[in-house]
Amino acid sequence: MRFFKVFGVLLCLLVLGSIAVGAANKMGIREVRNISFDTPIRVGATLLPAGQYVVRHTMEGEEHIMVFRRAGEKDEIKVKCTLVPLTQKADQDRKIYQVNAGNERVLQELVFRGDTAKHVF
Repeated sequence: MRFFKVFGVLLCLLVLGSIAVGAANKMGIREVRNISFDTPIRVGATLLPAGQYVVRHTMEGEEHIMVFRRAGEKDEIKVKCTLVPLTQKADQDRKIYQVNAGNERVLQELVFRGDTAKHVF
């Protein structure tokens, strides 16, 4: 009898865990990623120094927001983005940028390996 109770609890936890994982990825992306920039790059109105960053995709109401936090620091930079579906899962990470008149790299898109949508700024 005790075996069935333990088995039932474990089965419930497994089902709930599966539902949570599926819901977190309904947009075709992982919510948290790591990225590095070899040179400073402008994201929105902010020029990010070169370095390692943790990037989180969040929602503020109906708006998609990317939050950049440099490794080891508390300050965060928030930038609006648009999710654009890809035709298939991305096979590699991509950082797409343009160079502006001030010779700064301006981030245009982020694509993370395994995602089925890209972030467009």
